[in-house]
Amino acid sequence: MQDGGQTRSPCSHPLPPAPQGGPARDVPSIFREEQVEAEDPEGRIVLVRAPTWRVRRDLVPELARRDRIRLADGRIYEVDEIWPPATPAADALTRCTLRKVAP
Repeated sequence: MQDGGQTRSPCSHPLPPAPQGGPARDVPSIFREEQVEAEDPEGRIVLVRAPTWRVRRDLVPELARRDRIRLADGRIYEVDEIWPPATPAADALTRCTLRKVAP
């Protein structure tokens, strides 16, 4: 489902050959291409202009920089930066900024 630059659909993570080398799997998550305001680790509100991916921390505990995700439409992005969740809850969302690597 796509809504104003936001895609709510399973993304595959990691995409072989990912640094962890694990098999690709569908992960329910939220992908956004439009800029968003977010709270940084110091609690400041910042404008994030890169595409972002939000995913439950417990679904991708091995998530690392340079891992790749594939969207349902085939586009491939690489994880550039990982922002830890603001809460210690197991189902808290991790936010990642992404770089597009394939159309």
